[in-house]
Amino acid sequence: MASKVRVLVIDDDVTLGNLLCMLLEKDSFEALCATGGAEGLRLAQQERPDAIILDVMMPGIHGYEVCRRLRKITEAVIVFVSVKGTTEDIVRGLHLGADDYVVKPYTYQELSSRLMACLRRRKAGSLPPVYKASREVMLVTDPDRRLVFINNHETQLTPTEFQVLKYLLKNQGKVLSSDAILANAWGPEYIGERELVKQFIYRLRAKLEQDPSTPKYIQTVRGAGYVFEADGVLDD
Repeated sequence: MASKVRVLVIDDDVTLGNLLCMLLEKDSFEALCATGGAEGLRLAQQERPDAIILDVMMPGIHGYEVCRRLRKITEAVIVFVSVKGTTEDIVRGLHLGADDYVVKPYTYQELSSRLMACLRRRKAGSLPPVYKASREVMLVTDPDRRLVFINNHETQLTPTEFQVLKYLLKNQGKVLSSDAILANAWGPEYIGERELVKQFIYRLRAKLEQDPSTPKYIQTVRGAGYVFEADGVLDD
């Protein structure tokens, strides 16, 4: 029998956290609850969850800081939930390494569907082990660990970053719209959320480009989308 997906809920609202854990368990997840950032970090280290649902506004360690620390110890899917729903709030959460951001109030159905979409991306098919991006550069990926090698530089991607990069690589030289990337990497229910794509492109450039402000690999085609340029060159 396959083991259950383990989800850690970090929320200082005990009633809400317990309710969410109960609903997750009814959906056959294994749910763990933490009532603050410190406890959440400890449980993430000890229990190795597959996914983490993280509140932003918490006493003690703020949710954004919790996310930053989590990304140093886990590659689990991270979904923020918060009443803070401005574009700046969402962008900040995504920059820190979250896979998604759900604004309160939300329905459990919305949260669970977005959580499942994030988990599906993790289980998506792997890339071939080697991609020759140009005559000068070999880009090698380890699908199991989501490692990317550019020349002698190694970096590890989150599951969602890896899924977006994989789609770009499989369509080298083709301009892909934001909606096409959303549908492939997140699911059709995400079509229209172009800011999400923008932030993950930003994150990929920060990890893969020598100068993210002047990208040579992942290029923007104004009014059309993004393209992975097979002839781009990244220097050591």
